Amino acid sequence: MPRSRRIRALAAGALALAAPVSAADFRARLPQDEVIYFLLPDRFDNADVSNDRGGLTGDRLTTGFDPTDKGFYHGGDLKGVVRRLDYIAALGATAVWVAPVFGNKAVQGPQGHESAGYHGYWITDFEHVDPHFGTDADFKTMVDAAHARSMKVYMDIVINHTADVIHYRECAASPCPYHSRADYPYQRRGGVGGPPINPGFAGDDDRSAANFAKLTDPTYAYTPYLPPGDTHAKHPAWLNDITLYHNRGDSTFTGESSTEGDFAGLDDLMTQNPRVVAGMIAVYGGWIDRFGVDGFRIDTARHVEPSFWQAFVPAILARAKARGIPNFHIFGEVHLADPAVLAAHTRVDRLPAVLDFAFEQAVVETVAGTRGTDVWEHWIAADPLYAGDPATLPTFTGDHDDGRFAAAVRKARPDIRDAEILARVELADAMLLTLRGVPMIYAGDEQGFAGRGGDQDARQDQFGSRVARYNDAPLVGTTATTATPRFDTGHPLFREIAELARLRVATPALRRGDQRLRFASDKPGLLAVSRVDPATGDEVLLVFNTSTVAVDRLVQVGAGTTATMLAGSGCAPTVAAPGSLRVTLLPLGFAVCAIGPRP
Repeated sequence: MPRSRRIRALAAGALALAAPVSAADFRARLPQDEVIYFLLPDRFDNADVSNDRGGLTGDRLTTGFDPTDKGFYHGGDLKGVVRRLDYIAALGATAVWVAPVFGNKAVQGPQGHESAGYHGYWITDFEHVDPHFGTDADFKTMVDAAHARSMKVYMDIVINHTADVIHYRECAASPCPYHSRADYPYQRRGGVGGPPINPGFAGDDDRSAANFAKLTDPTYAYTPYLPPGDTHAKHPAWLNDITLYHNRGDSTFTGESSTEGDFAGLDDLMTQNPRVVAGMIAVYGGWIDRFGVDGFRIDTARHVEPSFWQAFVPAILARAKARGIPNFHIFGEVHLADPAVLAAHTRVDRLPAVLDFAFEQAVVETVAGTRGTDVWEHWIAADPLYAGDPATLPTFTGDHDDGRFAAAVRKARPDIRDAEILARVELADAMLLTLRGVPMIYAGDEQGFAGRGGDQDARQDQFGSRVARYNDAPLVGTTATTATPRFDTGHPLFREIAELARLRVATPALRRGDQRLRFASDKPGLLAVSRVDPATGDEVLLVFNTSTVAVDRLVQVGAGTTATMLAGSGCAPTVAAPGSLRVTLLPLGFAVCAIGPRP
């Protein structure tokens, strides 16, 4: 059966399970009710060329603007996001996550290796929109326009670090290795043999304001300083106080350096200091107060020590509730695929949710790669480890850091044909939109963007690119390239995602249902999972075939005698016997079927 016929309209079958959450009050929706669309404003759409250089004059090393270089600003802006909100809504997304919009250091990096802050993670002004993206008023217009369409807006925020502004005199021309607290204690200058400094400071385990008031000399590990012209580079003004940073050199991302070291040279905030805690609550609470945003994605969350989150999260949730936002969604980036480690950050740090990197790894290993479907058994079994509802964890198949799923397929299978790439991407999308979690679509995935890797190679322009490396990379499901604007609602991946997103929104079992593993194997092939609505007991059976050989077998189901196809193809219309349903799946095929009626 052609894939274009494998997604069925949301008629009687889906609507019989339950009506979707009312769009009249979008803030009544729980986080797990959303479908998230993630975009980088600079790479999404350019509706105002007057802000391409951010109000700066000079060459690209001053303005940061060079649309031919993947590491510089390309011109996308918030007005472009507004212009495409109807496109995003047509895809079935109910929430928009925007990469950081704050004022960034336009360009940084060693001579000959400079790049720009187009991505938004090199913040100098935490209180205002970067002029490359527009103005604070433009951001308000975007949020209000999204809300008018019953869509939520999630901000990408950074606590761990600021832009690289602080320098160290000892290593001005090279990276600074991490200097530990044992070798370079706070009460000695330049190491244990140095002269005494900071008398009475009891170390950063004592988080009291009185204790941190005694930390006045930052020269324990290095001699940090602000270059001329940068003494007031950051906003709000308290961020220009060097004593509010760890100043211990570059992180190795292990041990204490994971939370105390500079992330690739970026200035690492001393988040143990109560001044930093209060300051960041005020900064990000202000964005809630002024604009009424609906959630935060927290960058580099695992590199901030837990006590900060234990204070920050309840304060932000209270701020949001006071603003009339009862279901404010907070999820942290913990860039590890071990679900036990991910879950620990919901228990120790008390983060409400984390990005589900374990899901990403499972889909890459089983659909792009050659692992057996029992990988999913381990993913499902880990859900009880999370402190909160694992249904609130955003799931994804690829992103702006790791790269896109289609690139993972091509890497694992360099000789693969175009039709099989499309089939594997469609299968991954079906898993994303029906298994547990809040599905996140990375902008461009619905247009078949693939790229050649992660980071800059996965941040293609959607409004028409001038980057040769982007335009030379074949797309999936089309002969078009990124050289022209890619907002095609007829693209096969756009159509598939749109239909499955609407099915998910219309089906409580897919949004909030428990997961019950029905079948998995140590080889590629069948994965069968039931989603069961805890409120009604309604069951939806999900079956996926990760192999290139057809599947025909019996699968366990709950009470019920019939199976109604909701998407895909392959469920028999009636059970073979009580508790057993035959499924027949095409190679790389999938099916979503409602089991009923219940006795």
